[in-house]
Amino acid sequence: MRLATISTGDGPRLHVRGRSGYVDAAAESGNPALGSLASALRAGEAGWEALRALGSRDGREVAESELLAAVPDPPRILCLGVNYSEHALETGRAVPKWPECFVRGTRSVTGPYADLVRPALSERFDYEGELGIVIGRGGRYIPAEQALEAIAGFVVCNDASARDWQRAGTQWTPGKNFDGTMPLGPELVTVDEVDVADVQLTTTVNGDVRQSARTSQMLVNVPRAIEFFSTFTTLEAGDVIATGTPGGVGMGHQPPLWLELGDIVEVTVEGVGTIRNRVVAEDRDRVLGRWVPAVASGQSL
Repeated sequence: MRLATISTGDGPRLHVRGRSGYVDAAAESGNPALGSLASALRAGEAGWEALRALGSRDGREVAESELLAAVPDPPRILCLGVNYSEHALETGRAVPKWPECFVRGTRSVTGPYADLVRPALSERFDYEGELGIVIGRGGRYIPAEQALEAIAGFVVCNDASARDWQRAGTQWTPGKNFDGTMPLGPELVTVDEVDVADVQLTTTVNGDVRQSARTSQMLVNVPRAIEFFSTFTTLEAGDVIATGTPGGVGMGHQPPLWLELGDIVEVTVEGVGTIRNRVVAEDRDRVLGRWVPAVASGQSL
């Protein structure tokens, strides 16, 4: 099953990919609880079965611009860093013996084909193609051998990073949390649809291959990632775990290949999908000494 969040005249709506096109889950099932991914996850197995039934129906074709982040409002984005040996070595680090991790906020999430906003305060903007795990049932102290039971599905993500902010101190949080810097999608692909233990991950910039690896090369694989994060926090439905990027990032090249305005970045995970984003400049009004309150753009404080 493949689920997408699509922009409609009634706002973002959860859709199931049907025999042809996408099927509006709430409208076609008559169940308002299936209007969003978050509420569908809360509906449990009954909601999941109702979604599966819609996969046999015909839907409508949608433009790429209508596809929103597959998980539009994750409670948390838990991220593994330095999870491929080649990436550790290219960034001058030793291969870690303990999982490196950090947290992203929801405001950093953007759509699978949306513009990728290069922060105006960064001169070292970089790409990081990754496989993302979406939590379904969640829980605490989940053993690796039961990890798949906790997963709703998988997405493609780009953990785009402002390296100058990431590496200015010992904590990575600032460089990983600029608004609109983590494309996520294009669909949530359920665990019965794809086995991600050993699939190809590829990142291109303007058609040139920059990253090429297999998920079997992860230092901490998907089951162990679930086990690790659930040891210190209760995983919740809708949480996203970003599993780390392989070698080939911009900062690993000599000289570094930072993202430039107009660059097209594509990340593909075999069996899951492809996201594609054009690098654009941030609105400089936000950085030229002018405070722009959230309410000024229709957002709540």
